[in-house]
Amino acid sequence: MDIVELYDESTPFKAGSIQESGHAQKKGLTVITAALFLVGEMAGSGVLALPRAVVDTGWNGVVMLLLCCAVAGHNGIMLGRCWNILQLRWPEYRDHVRDPYPAIGERAYGKVGKVAVSVCVNVTLFGVATVFLLLAAENLQTLVQDLSPHRSTFSFCFWLIILAGALTPFTWLGSPKDFWPAAVAATVATVLACVLMFIGVLVDIPNFKHTKDQEEDIKAVFLTFGTILFAFGGASTFPTIQHDMKEPQKFSRSVVLAFAALLLMYLPVSIAGFLVYKSECDNNVLTTLTAGGLKYASLILITLHLIFAFIIVINPVCQELEERFRIANRFGVFRILLRTLLVGLVLFTGESLPHFGAILSLVGGSTITCLTFVFPSLFYLKLSRQTSPDWPEVEVQPYEWAWHIEFILIGVVGGIASTYSAIDGIASGFQVVPCYVNMTAANM
Repeated sequence: MDIVELYDESTPFKAGSIQESGHAQKKGLTVITAALFLVGEMAGSGVLALPRAVVDTGWNGVVMLLLCCAVAGHNGIMLGRCWNILQLRWPEYRDHVRDPYPAIGERAYGKVGKVAVSVCVNVTLFGVATVFLLLAAENLQTLVQDLSPHRSTFSFCFWLIILAGALTPFTWLGSPKDFWPAAVAATVATVLACVLMFIGVLVDIPNFKHTKDQEEDIKAVFLTFGTILFAFGGASTFPTIQHDMKEPQKFSRSVVLAFAALLLMYLPVSIAGFLVYKSECDNNVLTTLTAGGLKYASLILITLHLIFAFIIVINPVCQELEERFRIANRFGVFRILLRTLLVGLVLFTGESLPHFGAILSLVGGSTITCLTFVFPSLFYLKLSRQTSPDWPEVEVQPYEWAWHIEFILIGVVGGIASTYSAIDGIASGFQVVPCYVNMTAANM
């Protein structure tokens, strides 16, 4: 059986399918464009941090990378099945829905489920948007300082303000189907950047012949877990992207394509950086590259990705806030005000904690773990047990129950340990001065 057929969302149902329910949109994302959105939202900042994560854990990190990719992809498909179940059972979800992931939580576990998902989704996307803004500002500062004939005195903190102001109007767009070119641009930029970074690492082999291996410790394993999950942490936007598809029941195909593409980008750069740079690899692999032309080309492409991805990841938060404040689903003054205020809050967070590594590890180990490992399995098992004469039956085999329970346990234990390690690292390892205290801060 073909892998796409194996994971087709219509297969778990004994009777009925999303197509039989009459849910189809004349306009929307295709399988390919949805996959591009998934890649565009997840790739970028993760690939910059993965080489160091693998250095800290050795070949165990490579194994962890493969396993996390498999589980995150599988649970992304389970999340898609959950959304298809909702659309089959409750017709109101076939129209425009601004907060599909919290809706899944509500139908599975009531108000508690909805609130838990809503908090995790918004904290995750807010944190990811902050990381993207911080990295983009750092990259722009590096480019201007290194390539400008007259060394710029613009600090990193001022670049944050400039970027936030330039990106704000683009956040006013409605939903993902309104700005699909951003997903295409983000994905193309990331693919090209990964190719150039891989070549750059190979070019650096003669310069790093005598590097030493990094000593491994248990704390590094948990921090690596959080970093890797951040690299695959797109689950918070999966239902939003799926709902904007012409045929949401084909979302599994988009997930398979997206995670295959991510693995093809992540593995070569991570393994090459680990083998070549070893203990000298920085948290951001781009700062370790010495090949000037390849380094700056990669820097420009990754910065473009971060800018486009910022627009993608902040959109679901905007939509949910508009739903809560009962703002009409159309372009208007109240949408502009709310979304501008949200970007301002992201900016303030970045100015207060200008260190992308601190936020990345913390978000990856806490809320992303819940959204990627715990909630998809938990909700799918709960929804599958709900019955009604009007609903098609959902079959879950005993072996499926076993691995879903295992995913939940791994997520809970690994998430707690990773979050503790990240908080401990922030408390003891990072000396961070807010930008508004020291406006001359030049780097993170």
